[in-house]
Amino acid sequence: MTRAARFLRFVLPLALALAAAWPLAPGAPAQGRSCESGYTYAGRLSATKGHGVRATLTALAPPRVAAGHVAAWVGVGGAGEGPNGSDAWIQVGLSAFPGSGSRLYYEVTRPGAPPTYSEIDPEVGTGERLRVAVVEMARRKDSWRVWVNGEPVSEPVHLPGSSGRWRPIATAESWAGTGSACNTFSYRFERVRVSAAAGGSWRTFEEGHRFLDPGYRLVAQGNATFVATSR
Repeated sequence: MTRAARFLRFVLPLALALAAAWPLAPGAPAQGRSCESGYTYAGRLSATKGHGVRATLTALAPPRVAAGHVAAWVGVGGAGEGPNGSDAWIQVGLSAFPGSGSRLYYEVTRPGAPPTYSEIDPEVGTGERLRVAVVEMARRKDSWRVWVNGEPVSEPVHLPGSSGRWRPIATAESWAGTGSACNTFSYRFERVRVSAAAGGSWRTFEEGHRFLDPGYRLVAQGNATFVATSR
């Protein structure tokens, strides 16, 4: 398995539990949807390691979720990226489930513990711009916080051995479960930045790897902004 593939073995168990509670959305597959099973992605992995990542996220169109979920997030860490190959990550972004609109959430996985999914706002409007970030704290090595619109929304999250080890990610994703449900999304990632130091020393996000599964497009709008969308 490649390093990039390991970064993308992210899971949202609590989000999936929520998704299971929503009924399958009716209707035949429409042109422009992604109809792959399992997880699929459209996004970017930083070329450099960092101490945080931030972006302004916008749902440009209402997400349409037939099954599972769609999401757009920024974060660090991943499956196997913690101490002794454990899972460890922190991310913040937008999610949506069958029959729901966009929701603002963050998720944390500590080494040896299951992921925890926290909902910040259950109703985010289409076109609403949200400044989101995960950043290592300046005076607490290996401790991270989630920020939204310039305010902290999480308690400090200690992730041992994480300082300066992870390459930030900015990506959209779809999870269609075990079937081939067709989900759609259109998300803008604006002013994506990577922190070169704990506490925030922001530099332009430089792409080191691109995630682009069939059925998606990444449309660049300058060096620091792109749109991830289903075709």
